[in-house]
Amino acid sequence: MKTLTFKKDGKWALGVKTERGVLDVKEAVHLLMADAEGIPETVDELILKGQKGKEALQRLADTEIASDDVFYREDSLTLGPCVVSPQKIICVGLNYKKHAEESNMALPETPILFSKFTNTLAGHLQEVRLPERSLQVDYEVELGLVIGKTARNVEVAEARNYVYGYCTANDLSARDLQFKTGQWLLGKTCDGFSPAGPYLVSDDEIEDPNRLPLKTVLNGSVRQDSNTSDMIFSCEEIISYISQHMTLYPGDLILTGTPEGVIMGEPEGERNWLKDGDEVTVEVEGLGQLTTIMRK
Repeated sequence: MKTLTFKKDGKWALGVKTERGVLDVKEAVHLLMADAEGIPETVDELILKGQKGKEALQRLADTEIASDDVFYREDSLTLGPCVVSPQKIICVGLNYKKHAEESNMALPETPILFSKFTNTLAGHLQEVRLPERSLQVDYEVELGLVIGKTARNVEVAEARNYVYGYCTANDLSARDLQFKTGQWLLGKTCDGFSPAGPYLVSDDEIEDPNRLPLKTVLNGSVRQDSNTSDMIFSCEEIISYISQHMTLYPGDLILTGTPEGVIMGEPEGERNWLKDGDEVTVEVEGLGQLTTIMRK
């Protein structure tokens, strides 16, 4: 199942991608009334209700609905991040072999973790402001994991059972702020610096998250082109490791790292950092394309 959020009456509404268009879940529930018991009406409810919630929503999406009024053209909507209120956004640094090499950094022996906050979330085609105090903003295509149930001290072999689904993400980074001190947080948490979406794709639709092509296209030019198979730590290893140190909750978002091809990896005199008007499109196979427009 592919879900998304879109702006309606000042809030993020839940939609399901279907052949007829984007199904407005709340409007469809109100239309069906008696047949709508147990159907989650927000993305938070969907994740919290687990398998039963997903099955109920799938039944709704499969229902023959006569009215076209509850279906919208996707390009007519203002899309939001595919998750809107994670308790935690946890990121993994230097998790691709070739990216560590282009950064002239040693391969990590354990996952390098840092955090972001909900102010960084952004949706497809959203304009994101370049920070006034940074001149070195970079892109990073990443596979996002969304936790589906409470996870603590999870074994690697069981880790995938705790995933609700996956999304395309862009870990935008202000490199001059990131390396201003030994802590990366400042350069990672500017407003809009975690575009995620447009879709949240349920786990059952992805055969192996550790073998997915992913890429970045900047103004029509391919800049990153790799595969999650180059990750140093697999999705399962990342979940297990984090859960050994803190409890993961439904809706938590994990960004699993970026491959080679970032601006920072280019020779120092040839780095053309993101500027006003740049369009950055990141994509993970099966999860959709996510475009961000940079603005002053």
